[in-house]
Amino acid sequence: MIELPRALVVLLTTAAAVITLAGIRAVGDTVGPLVLALVLIVAVAPVRAALERRGAAVWIQVAVPLLIVLVVLLGMVAAVVVAAAQLGQLAAQYSDTFQKLAAQVRSFAAELGFGAAQIDKAVKSFDPQSLLPLAQGVLSGLTGLLTAFFLVLVFLWLMSLDAGNFTKIVRSARAQRPHLVAALGEFAVRTRQYLLVSTVFGAIVAVLDVIALVVLSVPLPILWGILSLITNYVPNIGFVLGLVPPALLGLLDGGFSTMVLVILAYIVINMVVQSFVQPKFLGDAVGLSTTMTLISLIVWAFVIGPLGALLAIPLSLLVRALLIDSDPSARFARALVSGEPPPQGRKAA
Repeated sequence: MIELPRALVVLLTTAAAVITLAGIRAVGDTVGPLVLALVLIVAVAPVRAALERRGAAVWIQVAVPLLIVLVVLLGMVAAVVVAAAQLGQLAAQYSDTFQKLAAQVRSFAAELGFGAAQIDKAVKSFDPQSLLPLAQGVLSGLTGLLTAFFLVLVFLWLMSLDAGNFTKIVRSARAQRPHLVAALGEFAVRTRQYLLVSTVFGAIVAVLDVIALVVLSVPLPILWGILSLITNYVPNIGFVLGLVPPALLGLLDGGFSTMVLVILAYIVINMVVQSFVQPKFLGDAVGLSTTMTLISLIVWAFVIGPLGALLAIPLSLLVRALLIDSDPSARFARALVSGEPPPQGRKAA
């Protein structure tokens, strides 16, 4: 067998990856719902397994996990829709307040030597009325998501029906493909652990955010707490996405001091929970380094879109299972992805 130069292998691998990602991006509208359905089915697989052990009928094994998934999906979509609608409505109500704040900004900026044209341009960019098209754009995007929701339901239904047979097929292939079967099992376990850790710490952050917003008298604190929980599934930048609406409303409702306090509260809560505590649990659950997590977010958001950002970690775990964990010789690649030294490195040390 002819061994190709390592540089050529790297080049061919990179080219294949680019072509594959370009193909996935071309059909991203289908791949996104497909992966979302897969992740949700994996998440509720223990429920199906428990029902199967108790001898429940097949239709119950299909219906109960599917119902759980539908409740969660509808709840998340409804929370984002309501948040966008409420933000658009409140923006119109605070128009007069914004004009007063704008006058204060003009006066303060003029003292610092900024020109009137620069000030007016900056003020217009923050006009609350401009939030109306933004909210409408979010709602329009969600409408498109709801249009694709039927596709998600179809995938969920079909995967629920095939879950039992797929499990039997995987078990029967254990003797022929032990590493692949083990990798797929690890993908399922890590995906559930990731969802569990993100949900638990997202709920903790959401509760603390709601308490802070109530103390600061920011409108709709519970709604922004739910939004904070949802954005916690987006790695690295989810905190910023959940901060913008309450900080903006804090500015319009209570002035600059309230906005600053909201930002500080979110930063403190995020730093303590999501930066110091959560990574210790999430790192063990996911098996991806911090760098790989950020790269995953950028790549999958570019390839698939918003769903790619939400599913960045599960998608990377699936790629790791298929391309790295299933190959016993890929210890070096596994170490690079996880950020942990390979077993041989530990022994040598």
